[in-house]
Amino acid sequence: MATAIQGQIRVGTLDELIAKGCSVVTGGGHTIAVFAHDDDVYALDNRCPHMGFPLDRGTVKDGLLTCHWHHARFDLSSGGTFDPFADDVRSFPVTVVDGEVWVNPSPPESDPVERWSDRLHDGMEHNIRLVIAKSALGLNSAGADYKTPLRIGSDFGMTYSDEGWGQAMSILTCAANILPHLAEEDRPRAIYQGLRHVATECEGRPPRFVVDPLPTGETRPEVFKKWFRNFIEVRNDEGAERALRTAIEVGLSQSDIADMIFAAATDRIYIDAGHIVDFANKAFEHLDHIGWEHSAQVLTSLALGMATARRSEELNAWRNPIDISSMVWEARRELAELFEQGESKLGEWDDEQELADIILQDDPGATLDAIKSAARYGASPEQLGSTVAYAAFLRMARFHTSNEFADWDTVHNTLTAANALHQALKRAPSVELARAVLDTAMSVYLDRFLNVPAQRMPTPNGDQVDAEAFGPQLLSQMNVQQQVEQSAQVVSDYLTGAENPEGVLATLGHAMLREDSGFHMFQIVDAGFKQYEERKGTDAGRHVLVALSRFLAAHYPTTRSVDQTFQIAERLNRGDELFRDDGE
Repeated sequence: MATAIQGQIRVGTLDELIAKGCSVVTGGGHTIAVFAHDDDVYALDNRCPHMGFPLDRGTVKDGLLTCHWHHARFDLSSGGTFDPFADDVRSFPVTVVDGEVWVNPSPPESDPVERWSDRLHDGMEHNIRLVIAKSALGLNSAGADYKTPLRIGSDFGMTYSDEGWGQAMSILTCAANILPHLAEEDRPRAIYQGLRHVATECEGRPPRFVVDPLPTGETRPEVFKKWFRNFIEVRNDEGAERALRTAIEVGLSQSDIADMIFAAATDRIYIDAGHIVDFANKAFEHLDHIGWEHSAQVLTSLALGMATARRSEELNAWRNPIDISSMVWEARRELAELFEQGESKLGEWDDEQELADIILQDDPGATLDAIKSAARYGASPEQLGSTVAYAAFLRMARFHTSNEFADWDTVHNTLTAANALHQALKRAPSVELARAVLDTAMSVYLDRFLNVPAQRMPTPNGDQVDAEAFGPQLLSQMNVQQQVEQSAQVVSDYLTGAENPEGVLATLGHAMLREDSGFHMFQIVDAGFKQYEERKGTDAGRHVLVALSRFLAAHYPTTRSVDQTFQIAERLNRGDELFRDDGE
C-alpha cells in the first residue's frame, strides 16, 4: 500500500475502482463520487447541483455523466453541465500513485460571490426559477450585500426590456425597500421574488439601447427641464430620452433631475391612472439602493411610458357627469399663490384627519376647496400628499366585499398612486408636483361607490394579545380564502393589545412572500409599510395595516408554487437530501 498522501483521501486501488466503475468517499465536508472511465479517473461532488440526487446512481457514457432524476448531463472531466437548469458540478483533482487512487477534497475554490453572481446571470437569461433562488441564497450565504443581486437584476431588467421601466422593476424595488422590516430568513426570499419577476418579464424581449447624450455645452437645468417637458407633451419619447440622458451626462444634480421628471409626469392630469408618477418614484428609490452612477440607464427607461401614457382629462369619468378635469385645472392654477400665502404658517397646519374625511365625501368641489384652504393655512406639499395617501388607505379599509372582486384593484391603484406621490413629494417637493395632490384626491373621490356600503373598521377587543401567537394566527387565517374581516380583526387586536407590536410588518411581509404574489401585492405591502411607519402607534397607523391585511387576505392563498421552488433551494443550500422520504 502506498504511503498516505497528506490532505488527500484514499479511494482504493485502481483495479478495484475499475471493477466497480464508481466509488463514493467522504472528506473535507464533501461526498465525492470517483469514476473510472476510458482509462482515466474522475472525481465529482456526488450531489447533483440541480436537486441533490446522488450522481453515483447515474450513468456514464462517452465521457458524459447523466443524472437519473431529471436527466441533467455533465462533462465527466470538468463537471460542466450541458443543461442550464442544473448548474456545473464541482470536480476534484485525482491522483493515482502505485496503483492506488487518491482524491483531494479541498482544492482551491473560486470566489463564491463571483460564482453565484455568474449563476444568477444564467438563471435570469434562461428564466429558471430554481437557479435564481439558489443564486439568491448562495450570495446571501457567501456574505454578499443585498445590492449584489439587486444590481445584477437591475442591469438585466434595464437591458432586456425595449419598453423601458415596467412592473417587474417596480416589484424588484419594492422587494429591496421592505428588506429592513423582514425576518432575516425572508430577505433572500424577497430578492428571489423580485428577480424572478424581472426574468419573466424580460423573457423573449429585445434589448433596449440607451441613447448617447447630445454633444452640447448646455448645462442650465431650466433649459433641460423645458426641453424634457415639451417632448413629453408632444409624445416624443426619443427626444425626451435624449434630453434626459444629456442632463444626467452634463452633471445636473439629483434634485434637478427629479424636478424635471416629476414636473413632466404631472403636467397633465393623473396620467396612466397614477402609474407614471409611481414608476418614476420607484426608479429613484431603485437608485437609492444601487447608486446614482446607474441613473442614465435607469431613468431614461421612463421616457417611453411617460410620452405614451393615457391622460385622464381624455376619460369620460373625469368629464361626466361632473367635469372634474376642468375643476382640477382651475385649482391647479391657484396652487402657487396659495402655497406662497401659506409660507408664513408652515408647521402650523395639523388637520390630516379632518381633510381626509372631506376627501372621502361625495363632493369633489368641497375636496378641492379643502386642499386649497390647507395650502393657504400652512400645509406643506408633503403633508397634503400624506393626507391623500391616508384617505386612499381608508377607502381600502372600508371597501365592502359585496363589490366585485376586481374592484379591489380599482381602490388599490389609487392607493399606490397616492403613496408614490407622497414619497415623491418627500424627495422633490415643488408646486408643480403638488398639482398631483388635486388629481389623486379626485381619484379617491371617483372610487367613492366602492364604500357603498362602507365596511366597518374592526373594533379592538381590548384584550392583551400574546405577541408570539400573532404570527401563526394571522398566517392561519390567510391559509383560507376570503378571511378578509377575520384577518383585519387579528391585525387590529394585535396593534392595540400587544405591549410592543414590532412583529406586525415582518408577519405581513412573510404572508406576501410565501404566496405567488404579483405587482399589486408588492406595491401595497411597500406602500403600507411606508404609510404605517409615518403613523406608527396611532389609530391612523392601525387603519393603514387594516387596509393592507384586508387586501392580502382577499387574494390569498394562492398555489404557492413560487415559494415551493424557494423552499427546494433552501433545502439544497442546507445540504438536505430531497430524494429521500422524511421517514428514511
